[in-house]
Amino acid sequence: MSRTLDRSLDRRTALRLFAASGLGLGLTACAGPGGGSTASGAKSSALATSGTVKGTVSFAHWRAEDKAVIAQLIKAFVKKYPDAGVEQDISPSADYQTTALRRIQGSKTGDLFTAFRGAQFEQIVKAGVYSPLTGTDVIGKYQASLITPGAQKGVQYGLPYQLVFNMPLANTDALDKAGHTSAPTDWDSTLQLLDDLKSKGYTPIAWPGGDTANAGQLLNTMVMNNAPSDDMFTKIESGEYKVTDDWFLTTLKQYAQLTPYFQARATGSTTDAVTQLFAEGKAGLLAVGSFQMAGVRALGAKFPFDLVAPITTTAAKAKYQGVFNTTFILGVNSASDVQPAAYAFLEFLSDPKNAGTYANGTGQHVTVEGVDYTNTDLKAVAPWLTKKTLLAPRFQFLNLDIRTAVENAAVAVVGGKKPAQAAEEAQRVIDQKRS
Repeated sequence: MSRTLDRSLDRRTALRLFAASGLGLGLTACAGPGGGSTASGAKSSALATSGTVKGTVSFAHWRAEDKAVIAQLIKAFVKKYPDAGVEQDISPSADYQTTALRRIQGSKTGDLFTAFRGAQFEQIVKAGVYSPLTGTDVIGKYQASLITPGAQKGVQYGLPYQLVFNMPLANTDALDKAGHTSAPTDWDSTLQLLDDLKSKGYTPIAWPGGDTANAGQLLNTMVMNNAPSDDMFTKIESGEYKVTDDWFLTTLKQYAQLTPYFQARATGSTTDAVTQLFAEGKAGLLAVGSFQMAGVRALGAKFPFDLVAPITTTAAKAKYQGVFNTTFILGVNSASDVQPAAYAFLEFLSDPKNAGTYANGTGQHVTVEGVDYTNTDLKAVAPWLTKKTLLAPRFQFLNLDIRTAVENAAVAVVGGKKPAQAAEEAQRVIDQKRS
């Protein structure tokens, strides 16, 4: 029986296309904030790219699971630049979202730092923490179509390093046993897949409803085809759309339909708990994203992976097959005392060979051109590079309180609240935050 989903594209063909076009393939459906272009002709006046590469660089990020691979890269960097060093400053992702700006201002930490796409990136730009990279050589190492989330008003402030798919990770052994070797194409076939998984004794969807950093990942795919426009969350934040509109009420009603397929006490479940459930082979889908593949492998999982997005409309009305995101936006701190070394480490990470070491070691696709992917899991999900995907919409929100209100409406419905009531309560919060 087939081990993967949707065989309309041969894997080897996909990988050849993937290598040839530097990850720019099926990702042209980039609506919302990622749809602009970057000006590269302006000169950077704030960043010291020359000078002696010396001193210890503080590298602030949220990927604790990448620590060992990055340490390996640091060792090679120090061999090249013996007067320099790099220390990792790692925070959990939820903490990083809320505290990173305060911590990196003034360069007490984070000579080189990362940012989440959307609200955090915008806040850091506004605070003047980024040294602009426009005009530097490092930009040319990246696929231009994938780094626009690190730009604003024609200036490239940061470089999104990771290319991820924010959609459920699938245990294809479980799906095979449930009799599904092709991806669902509409809402009925999505529910049928979940029914069949449940009938075989699996928890159909492991969902971290108690983890604010990841509970909203599922919302990306739940709205991608329901929304009247690709910038749906930008328009909710501006007031043009409301969560009481029919399209979002439909989404909440579909969350209610999904509730029986989640694990018990789903609204209080952490990402660690549901990842363990999935890694043990007890769940068919893990509703987080491709960035969790390495974490699942670290827990001992041996089964093959794919990605499966819920299709919430009819097949004829479905515009997108899934969602992607470019994030982990690398930037140099404008207040750093070791800017030449921080920039040198950024260049080092941006070299295709070193980016390949990072990608294959962490299970993360990257946005750097010319990377050779040898990781089995990255190859397994490579066909998604050619599918019609939407830039993950939850990161359109620039006001995190509004984003939380929208995402919490879905959590509330899974917890038993009526969709209309959850929407009305969320809209009141949105209106207050907009006033």
